[in-house]
Amino acid sequence: MTYQKPLPKPTADDKFFWDGCKEHRLLFQKCSNCGVVRWPPSIICPACYSPATEIIVSPGKGKLYTFAVYQRAYHPGFAGDLPYTTAVIELAEGPHFLSNVVGSRIQDLKCDIPVEVAWEDITPEISLPKFRIVP
Repeated sequence: MTYQKPLPKPTADDKFFWDGCKEHRLLFQKCSNCGVVRWPPSIICPACYSPATEIIVSPGKGKLYTFAVYQRAYHPGFAGDLPYTTAVIELAEGPHFLSNVVGSRIQDLKCDIPVEVAWEDITPEISLPKFRIVP
């Protein structure tokens, strides 16, 4: 059976990120000038406008910043997942990251609970970072 949901289409700007995901590593840009870790990737730091950047590995830990529980599938590929949770994760390094919360009961979700990355391997080229509540 083929995967029915939309897949990311890596660009020159975020290829490093998706290559890291394939290896189950969350990679982000960090400003070499002021230290801000950013998402999404950009050619300059949004804080100090420096083009100096390095790539860091995130352990994938953070907290649930906000979330929405979908009761309706707005794409047919998600119909079998209802209800599902889309969330903004505040990573320990600072960036906010849009993803899904998996493996949890909806009634157990609340803002500020700790979460960690949980990988979903889709194809040989694409692994998606999703998040689960830290037990």
